Amino acid sequence: MVENAKLFAGIADKNPTLFRRLRVALGDPAAYVESAQGSTAIVRDLEMDRVRQKSEADRVCCPADFAPAAGLDADRETATAQALAEFCIRENLKSVTVDRTFPYIFAWHLQQAGVDTKYDQDLGVIDRRQKSEQELEFLAKAQQVTEEVMKILCETIANAGVAADGTLVWQGETLTSERVKAFAATEFMNREFSMSHGAIVATAPHVADCHHSGEGPLKTEVPVIVDLFPMDNATRYWGDCTRTVVNGPPTDTVKKMHQAVVDAKSASAAMLKPGSTGDAVHRASDEALMAAGYAPSRGTLTDAPSMQHGTGHGIGLDVHEPILLDFGGGEILVNEVFTIEPGLYGKSVGGVRVEDMLVVRDGGAESLNKLHEGLDWA
Repeated sequence: MVENAKLFAGIADKNPTLFRRLRVALGDPAAYVESAQGSTAIVRDLEMDRVRQKSEADRVCCPADFAPAAGLDADRETATAQALAEFCIRENLKSVTVDRTFPYIFAWHLQQAGVDTKYDQDLGVIDRRQKSEQELEFLAKAQQVTEEVMKILCETIANAGVAADGTLVWQGETLTSERVKAFAATEFMNREFSMSHGAIVATAPHVADCHHSGEGPLKTEVPVIVDLFPMDNATRYWGDCTRTVVNGPPTDTVKKMHQAVVDAKSASAAMLKPGSTGDAVHRASDEALMAAGYAPSRGTLTDAPSMQHGTGHGIGLDVHEPILLDFGGGEILVNEVFTIEPGLYGKSVGGVRVEDMLVVRDGGAESLNKLHEGLDWA
């Protein structure tokens, strides 16, 4: 009996853990087995050659190679689950371990075949948390492109004309949140990036909800949070950057908010090192914002600026990955990549957020951002 075999399954186009092994974003069901005997990919027959070229699997097979005596179902997902169960029977895999993304249809067929299926919450997580140097290059490129588009958008907002009622005008039309987001989508598409999760271009009053994507006309002298998080279509790694821009002179209130946010980002970045914790990184940000006179207010929108969220998150093949930089956040590992994004939000004055992407190195945090973090983009 082969012990400690690890199984992954699903649709790689939607499952980053499986994609990381196959290295092909398959839209059809697939499975991947890691054991002491080597690694085996089970994919649709017409995808076998691509997976052989891209993945490091020792064997690349198709469901027909492991058809049970009764044959394979016509449904592709069922057939792949049947083939994985038959593979385990032939390889004498009596006990296997699966990850948090493992589909129940595969688990059910394993159970019917008498294969003991165990769950490991860290399987497929730790290896994705600690990036290879190639993955760090992919993330650096994604962040560079994100910043290119960020600069264009912030400069557009800062240099827009102003109508008599204070709304912004660009190329003869009112400049709205929706228009800026459409502009971002075009810019990213031209760079072969995609915005499957959209973008945030938000101002008062909607910005009091820190994840509101923004709507309606933008106005002069009111801060606008621009948060861009696109995926590189070639590598499937993500960028994530936030900047705040003001058309016209920012008020003293907004300048004070901005300075507090920048100071909080610096304080939390100083704690981002191996052996520290997500909890410690977040507390450094929280303490800096509270020292500047701002109060936490999670779950309740406020008129005056307040703190609404944690300090950041892991990033890689998903825009949000473990671990969180928040209360209770666990130990930080070398070569993890995080966003650090403190912010302040209020219905009346608007919001300020500044977000960078940082790599955890032995000597501390290394920022992948080059773009300035100020309010002035004119």
